[in-house]
Amino acid sequence: MTIKHFLKDKRGLFSLWLLMTSITCLVLWLTPNVQLNWDAVGYLVLLQSLALITYLTISYRKKNKWLKALASMEKNSDFFSESLNDAITEEQRITQDYFNLLLAEKQDTLSQLIQNQQDQKEFIDSWVHEIKVPLASIKLLSDTLEDDLSEAHYYQLQDNLQKIESYVEQVLYYARLDSFSRDYLIQEISLKRIIQPLLRQHANYFIQKNIRYEFVGEDQDVLTDQKWLGFIINQILSNSLKYTPNNGAITFKLSKNDLGQWLEITDTGIGIPLADQRRIFDKGFTGETGRNQTHHSTGLGLYLAKSLSEKLNHMIYVSSVEGEGTTISILFPTLSYYTNGQEEKLI
Repeated sequence: MTIKHFLKDKRGLFSLWLLMTSITCLVLWLTPNVQLNWDAVGYLVLLQSLALITYLTISYRKKNKWLKALASMEKNSDFFSESLNDAITEEQRITQDYFNLLLAEKQDTLSQLIQNQQDQKEFIDSWVHEIKVPLASIKLLSDTLEDDLSEAHYYQLQDNLQKIESYVEQVLYYARLDSFSRDYLIQEISLKRIIQPLLRQHANYFIQKNIRYEFVGEDQDVLTDQKWLGFIINQILSNSLKYTPNNGAITFKLSKNDLGQWLEITDTGIGIPLADQRRIFDKGFTGETGRNQTHHSTGLGLYLAKSLSEKLNHMIYVSSVEGEGTTISILFPTLSYYTNGQEEKLI
């Protein structure tokens, strides 16, 4: 608190001082047997002024010390984590007691919230692992029924099972976003080694819709976590398959330049409206195409892909032309790129 603000808050005291001084002079002037001595009045006003200044100085120092303690707590990253204990005046004690009461309530609420979130996460993890068992059983059962079902019904069954499994995976990875730092292993791995199992996983969908795929460019070895990157690519691939019509194509372009290695996944789908392209990585955003009944979307797939890419220090970009297709690009920066301090080139 500056002196200017302090004195502004004390303007009521100044008014009272001025009023009392005026009343004192008036009483001396109206008293019949007392001869008014203006020198004495001047000394009286001077003494009163010195007393007022002394009081204001002491009061300002005490209050400023208290406010500096609050300011230092505010600058601290643990603000609202430590109680106040330096109150001097009764006014400050009231404020301190109220602050400490709010702090205790906040800490209790926060502890309860953290516990609830932990319980919810443990339940989700348990549910995901439990649901995988009947899913695997249903997939095995569907394979035994292949000869008893028509080709169209069999592919439809497989597609729905694949969607259920994909949604279950989304729930699991969403629950693990906060604990990512305890669940990854960075190693050098081939991009084709990650992509090819995903293509086999979606083989029925490729066959059913007669969608072609091809690789362009030489294979690239990148530093990443195989499991998490596989999930990222799978979310992109699932979107490409969902929005690519029959007889379309998906291209995986692998390349390398001064910035690092690139993976570009291009489809010949319906594309993304220009107004939606800046928001497709937002949590829960489904866009114009994701809100219709033909292409239902949860709005979590690309959000998870973006969030996990950032945690892995990868960069993800989108370019699309409505009615022609979409390209999702993932950049795996090289170490020399960071040591040269050229990260501003991407901004």
